[in-house]
Amino acid sequence: MEQGTTLENSPSPENIMKTATGFWPSKVLLSAVEFELFTKLAGRSLTAEELGTELGLHERAWYDFFDTLVALKFLDREGDGPEGKYRNAADTDLFLDKNKPSYIGGMPEMLNRRLFGFWNDLEDALMTGKAQNETKGGGESVFGEIYSDPERLETFLEAMTGFQAGNFMMLGEKFDFSRYKTVSDIGGALALLSRVIAGRHEHLTFTSFDLPPVAPHARNRVDAAGLTDRIKIVEGDFFKDELPPADVITMGMILHDWNLEDKKMLIRKAYDALPEGGAFIAVEHLIDDARRENIFGLLMSLNMLIEFGEAFDFSGADFRGWCSEVGFKEFDVLHLAGPAFAAVAYK
Repeated sequence: MEQGTTLENSPSPENIMKTATGFWPSKVLLSAVEFELFTKLAGRSLTAEELGTELGLHERAWYDFFDTLVALKFLDREGDGPEGKYRNAADTDLFLDKNKPSYIGGMPEMLNRRLFGFWNDLEDALMTGKAQNETKGGGESVFGEIYSDPERLETFLEAMTGFQAGNFMMLGEKFDFSRYKTVSDIGGALALLSRVIAGRHEHLTFTSFDLPPVAPHARNRVDAAGLTDRIKIVEGDFFKDELPPADVITMGMILHDWNLEDKKMLIRKAYDALPEGGAFIAVEHLIDDARRENIFGLLMSLNMLIEFGEAFDFSGADFRGWCSEVGFKEFDVLHLAGPAFAAVAYK
């Protein structure tokens, strides 16, 4: 040990090994979601034998699998050994039980079925700058694959919806909607942003704008919420069509899907659709301006490389620069849930 170095401040391999094996706990959780473990365990406490048998798991895996989920705080266990009984932890019971409206398992399902394998080709993405998704094997683009299959589209929309719910709730609380009357949500998917904010701000009316295959799914959600008089579903393509005009234009995780040229095109269209004094809001996992802290935002940007090649996540400073180019004058950044932020530009 070098002079002046103590055990407390000496280098440690802990962070290296924790990160290197990070896919282990990830795959345990994703597998549990895939087996619908938390749905089947909801409201019950089962022994390892009872739960393993119900899930169709080999006896060798029971204790290691379930006890790992206990150690990761995704399951609770009362008692030890064969008589110990497992039950859902509070968060997994709320968010990973398919029978609850708060279910967010669509995103873990997509991570497990698609992205987990694609990330194995990160090295190729880093060397080539090209997508490593379905197109690598000669298939259609990710959106082509998803939108061509109604069942797959429904899964994708549910994944995006669950991923964004907390962000939209925080946006409704933190952004001052009181001086606006209309909102157009671009790439609105299941109209979740519109539904969430409509519940908090009763004076607002909404347009949820997305591709034609999405419209029936969105209308079903709006009808079920009893909001057909305040939320209009409009079919269109933001690459080909002008955006529906409104006092506020929102895009939830839309800009990061595209390259710089397309990002600037969408920002220009948002500017053109707004009146003077209007606001453009982009909900994104903004990377911190110094690119040192928001690990999730940086990892998401690598995920965009794997998914789309040229697509990337960005910082608040990047957003301000692009929006200034088209004429926006004032800017703000609001922290939402976790690593997500609302980047706001005022016309």
